[in-house]
Amino acid sequence: MKKTTTTLADGRELIYYDADASVVRDAVDARELPELHVVSEMRHDPILDEWVVMASHRQGRTFMPPTNRCPLCPTTADNATEIPDDDYDIVVFENRFPSLTHRSDELDPTVTVPAPVERVPARGRCEVVVFTSDHDRSFSQLGPDRVRRVVDVWADRTAALAAMPGIAQVFPFENRGIEIGVTLTHPHGQIYAFPFVTPRTGRMLESARRYRDRHGGNLFANLLAGEQRLGDRVVAANETWTAFVPAAARWPIEVHLYPHRRVEDLTGLTDGERDDFTSLYLDVLQKLDALYETPLPYIAAWHQAPVRQDRDLAYLHLEVFSVRRAADKIKYLAGTESGMGAWINDSTPEQIAALIRRGPR
Repeated sequence: MKKTTTTLADGRELIYYDADASVVRDAVDARELPELHVVSEMRHDPILDEWVVMASHRQGRTFMPPTNRCPLCPTTADNATEIPDDDYDIVVFENRFPSLTHRSDELDPTVTVPAPVERVPARGRCEVVVFTSDHDRSFSQLGPDRVRRVVDVWADRTAALAAMPGIAQVFPFENRGIEIGVTLTHPHGQIYAFPFVTPRTGRMLESARRYRDRHGGNLFANLLAGEQRLGDRVVAANETWTAFVPAAARWPIEVHLYPHRRVEDLTGLTDGERDDFTSLYLDVLQKLDALYETPLPYIAAWHQAPVRQDRDLAYLHLEVFSVRRAADKIKYLAGTESGMGAWINDSTPEQIAALIRRGPR
């Protein structure tokens, strides 16, 4: 796969990933854009021991433009977009409205916070991964060759972002569907390079540490082995990957995909494991899209090891979940869930797995 790096009109980096090594990418971003300058900050919540990012400039980000004004489509005479070329394979570029930025160390000097609260610039990087130039094609429709290349792109960006100073965790993900809060319908995902280990990952790894200390072995590996042995929540499997509904699923639709070999992050997958993931993931997505008459809104979140700590505890896996609880119903977080973090699922994981395995109704 050929990799070509260029710069957009406001100084942001854009990278083309092409299957055809003979392709030449020399289009220039002709838009008149001011040099990108954003100010984001993080504040530490001492009560929950969590960082919260403040990025008020994101209020002005592009929201649900018409198809002929899509900023992720190829550039045309009538629509100069984020991608200067008139066609492309896969593209990655710095987000124009990033939550985290490596371009500024500024803090608003007029703002003060009480002494227990720490306040620092939100250093990091946010990237957009555009899976295809076809505006109307979903991830499940990309085909195995394209999805396999996307896996390689995720791994390449994981390595590059992890090498940046101050990055603690790299998080590739895809949001799909207006019910999830997507602001652009063109098929794309994002990658966040965080300057801290996220709360979810930190809690998972602490659980893995306690499990190892009490029982020995890796928590994630033993959980996978148990699901494989019981089988009633497994929805798909092949030689090197298994997809299952977790026994304590929170969401109306929730599937986790695990490699059979413990891998810390995407860079550690072999070619064979990447091939097998591609076929399994497409199978799972197609099963999910067949559940209802309309495509399933979902979030697909890669859980990778932190860059510099607890890598021996981590286990790469993908979590796919949806807020749709019925053909015409959406799950909204209840007061117990939003206020207390105490989840209630209206379906059992065994029912969810049976529904996915059964396919179209």
